[in-house]
Amino acid sequence: MIIVTEASDIPLITSQTIQQLVALRFRQLAPDAPPATPCEFIVVEGGEAVSEIELAAGFPILTGLFDDLAYTDPDFQPCSEILEEHRNEHSCIYEMVFISSDDGAFTCLLIPDEEGIDADLLAMCRSWATPAVSRP
Repeated sequence: MIIVTEASDIPLITSQTIQQLVALRFRQLAPDAPPATPCEFIVVEGGEAVSEIELAAGFPILTGLFDDLAYTDPDFQPCSEILEEHRNEHSCIYEMVFISSDDGAFTCLLIPDEEGIDADLLAMCRSWATPAVSRP
């Protein structure tokens, strides 16, 4: 996984589409300066266990925050505030945002829909994501 906490980290991301999305988010957060609130973008890569991703994010992904219901349970609700699908002719990326404090601090998972990404993670994203409002 790649963890981006400032705009200067963006070149570490190998996917051009994800680079563009993270750059857009930084511009939206603070067009003229670094964001005032802490933000973290975690780019999920193939072969990573969901437990590793959850540890890095600090939030459960495939279970409920308060009830431990699995994503396959009909009463499951993701604990993210946003789960959007960014789709174009070449790729699909899920953007999952967790707001961690009242000051606006957040963690954003960027999950490419591609081979090697955990199948359960992709299944949950495909089930719950809504079409993205903005495009990079």
